[in-house]
Amino acid sequence: MRDLRLYSRQGCCLCAGLEERLRQLDLDSLQLTLTTVDIDHPETPSEWKARYDLEVPVLALDHKELPRVSPRLSGDGLLKWLVKHCLLESS
Repeated sequence: MRDLRLYSRQGCCLCAGLEERLRQLDLDSLQLTLTTVDIDHPETPSEWKARYDLEVPVLALDHKELPRVSPRLSGDGLLKWLVKHCLLESS
């Protein structure tokens, strides 16, 4: 399984919406495990907060940032986006 990481923060409606849409997908079929990181959590490394503070939500695959996801993508569109970017990152 590969690590799909969502950098987010509490109170971010775009972050919450993306997380909800991702959790509705069958990520297991893509061999992905979703991990959510709250960049404002006291135990989150300060360099992550500095890097993603104004950018959340940010997705990363195996610690490599992916292109920004359109907030309009959901369902099949989001699944196709993940397939495209996860397959590109694996080659």
